[in-house]
Amino acid sequence: MSSSSNGGVHILVFPFPAQGHMLPLLDLTHQLSLRGLAITIIITPKNLPILTPLLSSSPSIQTLILPLPPHPSLPPGVEHVQHIGNHGNIPIIAALCKLRDPIIQWCASHPNPPSALLSDFFLGWTHALADHLRIPRIVFYSSGAFTVAVFDHIWANYDSLEPESDLKLDDLPRSPSFPWVQLPSLFRRCKDLECRDKTAADFIKTSMAANAVSWASVYNSIWGLEGQFLSSKTAHQRVYSVGPLNLLDGWSKLRLGDVKPGSDDGVVAWLDGCGDGSVLYVCFGSQKLLKAAQAEALAAGLERSGIRFIWVVKDLTAQQVADGYGSVPDGFEARVSDRGLVVKGWAPQTAILSHRAVGGFLGHCGWNSTLEAVAAGVMILAWPMEADQFVNAKLLVEYMDTAVLICEGSDTVPHPAELSRKLSESMIGCATQRGRAKDLRKQALEAVQIGGSSIADLDKLAQQLSLL
Repeated sequence: MSSSSNGGVHILVFPFPAQGHMLPLLDLTHQLSLRGLAITIIITPKNLPILTPLLSSSPSIQTLILPLPPHPSLPPGVEHVQHIGNHGNIPIIAALCKLRDPIIQWCASHPNPPSALLSDFFLGWTHALADHLRIPRIVFYSSGAFTVAVFDHIWANYDSLEPESDLKLDDLPRSPSFPWVQLPSLFRRCKDLECRDKTAADFIKTSMAANAVSWASVYNSIWGLEGQFLSSKTAHQRVYSVGPLNLLDGWSKLRLGDVKPGSDDGVVAWLDGCGDGSVLYVCFGSQKLLKAAQAEALAAGLERSGIRFIWVVKDLTAQQVADGYGSVPDGFEARVSDRGLVVKGWAPQTAILSHRAVGGFLGHCGWNSTLEAVAAGVMILAWPMEADQFVNAKLLVEYMDTAVLICEGSDTVPHPAELSRKLSESMIGCATQRGRAKDLRKQALEAVQIGGSSIADLDKLAQQLSLL
């Protein structure tokens, strides 16, 4: 194991091993290292390769490699949510909590122990760890400020919230409400766990509630998108909105280039032959799989719509097919080859979204994908399914008017004719949403320029940390 031993202010960074959580926090880590802070990242062995581009570009960043303790609900060898699915979040949080003592021992023996702990919001238990170490804990939110406001309410009022009841948030702008099935999955899973293992559920509840009392909070967001929710947090003084982190120069570019060098040539060349704003990009993130009936309905809707599209589909294992997941139906690619492109596996999402030919993005409204669409100025066609996606969709559709709702629910199978109509109407019309998406892109780009709000907050955060 290696670690930071030079003088100066030393920050311990603790990411949560899920793609949407980890990558933006590593982007932030890179930015802090560029501002002169010594950094050590806590990582488990199987997640170490994810850090390769960051460590090679930032030699001052060190690692604390600790084996992931076993958990009865985690198959041997699983150290990342991608290899188990979102139901693995709670077991992975519980397993990581067992690293508390090894971290304390490491800090006690270190010649330059950390002055602060920066950790993901799924690791709220690290607030107590930081208290024990007598250092401040900074919470990093890989989700948006609206989602965090919903989270803060549900964890603070956990015991009074009854399963299957709607949630109305009168203390938030426009008093939003959500049916039970649209509340963040982690909360609903915690409620389900309560009857089987109250101790485990209480641990998650206490851990998540601790985020609200952290020394500082950092959001991968922008004031132009979520100012009304960020401003309600500033009473606590140390609130930093530093997004979209994927727009900042540095590690993101290295990371994206590292995935599949040169693999985007065919896609970009295909887009080059399409008219401006004529292509719908369809992708449901790195983890979400469609049920067979959903994939068939989506294929039928795309085929009937007559629109140009790129559809990114995952390569399924035999087990996933047996479990009822589906992909592109036989013969579909041949039938739409004059106007549709199916990409199997990985796709260069940033390059696709920023291409002039792309006029819409049909996706699940995961926060990272949302920010990538915002940065590209592309209207979102929302199909939220789980986690924070319903909250993000409400922000985009109802608050910001930069998106249209196409479908919702992880098990919903849209009617092909209705889906076809919505897709073609959205790609032809929605002038208001398109215009607002372009305006939001302008604000996102301004935020990450010198003097912009995100760069200013990033500099302020680094300055606060350097004073510790």
